[in-house]
Amino acid sequence: MSKLRVLFIGEIVGKCGVFCVKKLLQKIKKKYSIDFVVANADGATGGFGIGKNHAIYLHKLGINIITGGECIYYKRDMAEYINEAPFILRAANYPKENPGRGWLIYGKDGTKIAVISLLGLAGFNRVHLSNPFQLATHLVERIQKETNNIIIDFHATTTSEKYSMFYHLGGKVSAIIGTHSKVPTADETIFYDTTAVICDVGRTGSLNSVGGLDPEVEIRKFLTQIPEYSKTKCESLELQAVVVEIADNGAATSIQRIKQECKEYFNGNPG
Repeated sequence: MSKLRVLFIGEIVGKCGVFCVKKLLQKIKKKYSIDFVVANADGATGGFGIGKNHAIYLHKLGINIITGGECIYYKRDMAEYINEAPFILRAANYPKENPGRGWLIYGKDGTKIAVISLLGLAGFNRVHLSNPFQLATHLVERIQKETNNIIIDFHATTTSEKYSMFYHLGGKVSAIIGTHSKVPTADETIFYDTTAVICDVGRTGSLNSVGGLDPEVEIRKFLTQIPEYSKTKCESLELQAVVVEIADNGAATSIQRIKQECKEYFNGNPG
C-alpha cells in the first residue's frame, strides 16, 4: 500500500449522528478511497457517552476504531464491556487500572497503523488524569518501534492546549486530530512537513443545534442554572470529518476537511 488514506469522523452525537454514519459512511469511503476509519463517539448515546449497542453497531457500519473522551464511562454497560472490545479506545491518560485501553496498533493489508486517545487537562472537572504531554512522548517512542503511522485523537477543551500538543508532537506522528468542541475549525495544515493537524474536526449529527443538542433546553439551563436532561436534535444532519493521506514513511502529505449533508429523513431509529 503506497499511501494510506484515513477518514477521521467528528464526534458522533445521538441517534441522528449514528444515522448519518449509516447513510453516508460507505459513500464517503468509496468517493475518497478510504483505507481506515476512526471516529470519536463520545456523545453517540443520548449526547453523553456511548453505550455497548451503539458501539457494536458503529463498528459493524465500517468504523475501525472508536475513540471516546471524558464521557467514555457514562454508560454503565460500556464500563463493563470495554475490556472485551479492542476497537474502542478510552483516553490513555486515565489510570492504568481503568477498564479498556488507550491505544492500539491495527494491522490492515500488511500495513500497521496506531491510534492513541488522549484527554486534555483543562476544563474537565469530573476527571483527574495524568499529564497527556508526558504520556504521549513515551507512547510515541514505544509505538515507533513497530510503525510510524500514528494517529492521535486529542480530546481537549482549549485551543492553546491543542496547539501546544501540535508543537509538542509535530514531526513525530502522522496526525493529531482535535475533538470535543464539536464545531469544525478551518486551521487544517501540515506541521513540519510531517504531521496533519486540525484544532477540531467537528461533529456528526444536527447542524441546527448546540453541539448536537436541543437549543431550547441548553438555553434554559443557562437562564435558570437548574440542571436539566439535555435532548439531542435531529434537524439538518451532516457528517463532518477530515481525510488524511499518509506516505510510506508515516508522514502526512495532505489533510482535507469534508462536510457531507445527510438528505434522508430520520424517523427516530438509526437502524
